[in-house]
Amino acid sequence: MRGVVGALCLWIGTFCAGASGMCPAWSPAAAAQEIDRLAAQIARWDKAYFQQGESLIDDSLYDSVQARLAHWRRCFKPGVSEENKYFPGRGKIAHPVAHTGVNKLHDEQAVSAWITGKQRLWAQPKVDGVAVTLVYHNGELARAISRGDGLYGEDWTENIRRLASIPQRVSGELKNSVLQGELFLRREGHIQRKDGGVNARALVAGTLMRRKMDSGAPNKDIGVFIWAWPNGPGTMKARLSALQLAGFEYVHQWSVPVRDIREVASLREHWFTSALPFVTDGIVIRQEHEPAGHLWRPGTGDWLAAWKYSAAEKVTQVRQVVFRTGRTGKVTAILVLEPVMIDDKRVMRVNVGSPERLREHDVAPGDLVSVALAGQGIPRLERVVWRAVHRELPNAPSRGQLMGCLWLTAPCHAQFQGRLNRLSHREVLDLAGIGPARWQVMSQAFHFEHIFSWLTLSPQDLALVPGFTPQRARQIWHRFNLTRRMPLKRWVKALGIPLPEATLATISDVRWGELLARNKRDWALLPGIGTVRARQIVEILKHPQITALADWLSAQGVEVFQRAGK
Repeated sequence: MRGVVGALCLWIGTFCAGASGMCPAWSPAAAAQEIDRLAAQIARWDKAYFQQGESLIDDSLYDSVQARLAHWRRCFKPGVSEENKYFPGRGKIAHPVAHTGVNKLHDEQAVSAWITGKQRLWAQPKVDGVAVTLVYHNGELARAISRGDGLYGEDWTENIRRLASIPQRVSGELKNSVLQGELFLRREGHIQRKDGGVNARALVAGTLMRRKMDSGAPNKDIGVFIWAWPNGPGTMKARLSALQLAGFEYVHQWSVPVRDIREVASLREHWFTSALPFVTDGIVIRQEHEPAGHLWRPGTGDWLAAWKYSAAEKVTQVRQVVFRTGRTGKVTAILVLEPVMIDDKRVMRVNVGSPERLREHDVAPGDLVSVALAGQGIPRLERVVWRAVHRELPNAPSRGQLMGCLWLTAPCHAQFQGRLNRLSHREVLDLAGIGPARWQVMSQAFHFEHIFSWLTLSPQDLALVPGFTPQRARQIWHRFNLTRRMPLKRWVKALGIPLPEATLATISDVRWGELLARNKRDWALLPGIGTVRARQIVEILKHPQITALADWLSAQGVEVFQRAGK
């Protein structure tokens, strides 16, 4: 149940996934403000969840934020007790046997290490729902208690009696027993990989937290998966058999003996991709032998462990917001993140898009955000989970002019590099093997004045660049030299002249002078060019910077810029 995972991070003394091992560089006063504000946000989520049954945040994201708050408290308030800090649903009814929680292992290696040396292991799906204690006395269901903090919970007896899946009377060894299990939303053919969580836990919680469930026919939408029978029969087979005979239908079918990590991993993947009657979020491995119930305490269940599925979204903190300017002056906002693993990908930054999009998200350094992987494994910003107290909204640079940054100036650094990078593209000057890093090194080493300054470099010059061997220097010079004979259309693209591909495919001009000879009416007659763009093209072709570069390229022996016959 929500909240217990965060508490286990404290009791077990380990960091949960998503919490950074680094302490923030805050002053004591700033730390107090940030911690108090995040705690207040969690309290609002808890109030909605525990009192109204409304989930305002996905459970996996909630657990991650809860763990981060616990980490911050350890950084700035060591030794301060967190007991019952977050549980408005703790309740006043004591559990006859405490809920231990389950130790979460984060990868196959950790699971393999946990299994080593253990015998008589069983695997069960980690059913995603709401935990409950069922108390039977003299064969009658005497009480049902919500999990709460694992020691105390709410009295749910009246509503639990309305669930068709829970036997009201039992016999044999179950006559006087305590059972722990998961109340879940029944699903038909639920495939976890495809269908996800469907907010099932919140739907169950909302139903059970009503003061009184609807009268009439028993509720058949909620099932129960019994995963613990403290002080029950000594063998798993005996427990499963008795539970099945009593009417607890799921646990017998979905409990499988396992011997090693290979079987556990195979079963985990099978359940992840197969149709099941409930939502799951991983696999649980448990030893057959369990200690006596009076020894159970929250955070002490070392005889069982969970290997959860990788969350589709992860929470992380924004470290910095940077802006990139492309060759056309387009500005893109990039969030630099505290590294986080999503599936098998380490995510360190995410492209937000335009500065306007950044303002819509209202995201700044210090905020907690959730990120996911979109198509092709590209990181995507999902939402801002929490905004820091002390926020400094970044100022985006203004969009550059279409023909700006052909010469290198301080404000133009990013856009200038973007223009250089584009020259390497196959459809432009086809400078294969010259990527952003090499352009960066060369432009700094030789103090490029404009985007074609590299044409003046010799093989001897290039050999002086750190990391360039003499052979590599000659290869690069050869590619540079080949551009002098490239066709006009390639150089039009290199200059960034905004001619559509349809237009370029139509024109037969082979010399720069032929382009300059066209007037607005000539351009407007070509496909993809209207009156407005025709005027822009004429203005661009006669722009002083373009004219200066064309003359310079002609002087460097670039054929298409030289006059015919020269």
